[in-house]
Amino acid sequence: MQELLKINGEYDIITERLKEKNIDSLFLVCDESINFLSVKSYFDNLAERTGIRLVRFSNFKPNPRYESVEEGVKLFLQNKCGAVFAVGGGSAMDVAKCVKLYASADQTKNYLSQNVDANSIPLFAMPTTAGTGSEATRFAVIYYNGEKQSVAHESILPSTVVMDPSVLKTLPEYQKKSTMLDALCHAVESFWSVNSTDESKEYSREAIKSILANIDGYLQNTEEGNEGMLFAAHTAGKAINVTQTTAGHAMCYKLTSLYGISHGHAAALCVCALWRYMLKNTDKCIDPRGKEYLENIFTQLAEAFGKKLPEEGAKAFKRIFDSLGLETPTAQDSDYSTLVSSVNPVRLKNNPVALDEKAIMLLYKEILN
Repeated sequence: MQELLKINGEYDIITERLKEKNIDSLFLVCDESINFLSVKSYFDNLAERTGIRLVRFSNFKPNPRYESVEEGVKLFLQNKCGAVFAVGGGSAMDVAKCVKLYASADQTKNYLSQNVDANSIPLFAMPTTAGTGSEATRFAVIYYNGEKQSVAHESILPSTVVMDPSVLKTLPEYQKKSTMLDALCHAVESFWSVNSTDESKEYSREAIKSILANIDGYLQNTEEGNEGMLFAAHTAGKAINVTQTTAGHAMCYKLTSLYGISHGHAAALCVCALWRYMLKNTDKCIDPRGKEYLENIFTQLAEAFGKKLPEEGAKAFKRIFDSLGLETPTAQDSDYSTLVSSVNPVRLKNNPVALDEKAIMLLYKEILN
């Protein structure tokens, strides 16, 4: 069971939890953005104030590489650290999760080739965006030889999540919009996933309603809006922890690298087109619960957005995207084959409507038109 610590710029409770777990050496995984957050002052002079020695690791980049994880594990073990503490967005979380997991692996072999047993190393996670939901999932992503590798293990679900809405105050506007869209896409995709359960759908429903309720305050940077959005993104993360994502995410990754847009921006572009397509093609349903079930899911999704008809749900999502003023990239003709070939077929298996190469091509042309 995850522990959630709700704080707002007051960090003494973190020390209490570390002391309760008898941690005398803490491995902090963070990027340079921590320098703009109030939590930096907590980690400054931590040893002098608390007796807990701090080992900081920041040698990683967005879309972290396997080599960064290797370096992190080596540093963790050399310093005999007792816990891992991630502060940041998805990349910091991914690195921290992998350091925790692979600290008990055979250090002479490639981590990705091993079946690693769970360990009891405490993992703390403090999200600094309201978007990835990574603090609520058992998944991580790293890149090995340029290829994306998905890591999944029950033990990398953080044991303690520190929720501090004050971290959202300094986020650039584009990042605030994009990360919120990522959370909304998580909730929507999880709801229609073939892996959905009653539990995951309740998380999705709760996340969607909370995002809609807090969007204005969040974009205006109010304390209540930031807090509401942070918890909404966490709830959406709990939904995808059950179901994983679907075609919207499978199709968005190449858009980010090809056009230099953020992940949430790209995911929302894909979901806008995908949702409309699936409403028109429920006869291609591959969810074992059947076409009628899927049509009911689209009705329930619309209701989560405060609408009655399935088509109105899709339109409501599109209106949210349009209201944010985010641009649609301009594609070259040669881009489409690159985009289609980039789609991970594993994630398509989670999608409730079958998509072949022709359908994916049509979707990309709609997305980028």
